[in-house]
Amino acid sequence: MSIARATTVGSGASSCSANRAGTEEDARAKPLGIWTFVVADCASFAVLFLVFMTERSQQRTLFSASAAQLDVPLGLTNTLILLTSGWLVARATASAEAGDRDAVVRHLALALPSGAAFGLVKIVEYWRKISAGTTPLSNDFFSYYFVLTGLHFLHYLAGIGVLILLLSKARRQGSVIDQNFRHFLESGAIYWHLVDLLWIFLFPMLYLQGL
Repeated sequence: MSIARATTVGSGASSCSANRAGTEEDARAKPLGIWTFVVADCASFAVLFLVFMTERSQQRTLFSASAAQLDVPLGLTNTLILLTSGWLVARATASAEAGDRDAVVRHLALALPSGAAFGLVKIVEYWRKISAGTTPLSNDFFSYYFVLTGLHFLHYLAGIGVLILLLSKARRQGSVIDQNFRHFLESGAIYWHLVDLLWIFLFPMLYLQGL
């Protein structure tokens, strides 16, 4: 009888340990997945940046003259917008770790319209360029400009979708924030910071070389 009871207790303890180990492995795997994507995506953009810089070294006059036609104040405005939105998402992540559900919702609710402002500014900038007759076919610089900023804009749109989903999930959280949501929020924040990072490279590379 004692042996059977001890066996049962031992099995239960082993099961709990296995469950905890599995949970910890899952927790590590979720951020690892998004980090793998981020590294691969950054590597892809790094290749594009290298191709752009190589082409620029061969056509310095054309690239500088074309870059001078870009709207630096709008580019700087979008940089500040993304940095602000990224900071708000970081605050939401910190609030989730602290278990403050209301602060998570509040910061995400501010990050979303802040991030959306980037898209509005970028659309205005595209519209001005195209209205003035500047298109991807204008010259090599603008071919790269529209391709690079266009790819970034696709990442940005996906990021806005992520922020909407995060805010929706945050509002459905109870008084205690569950671990799955924390992991999802962390992954979403990492992706949004990727959007920030790519733009931080694009802004000086495209806009400031014409100054």
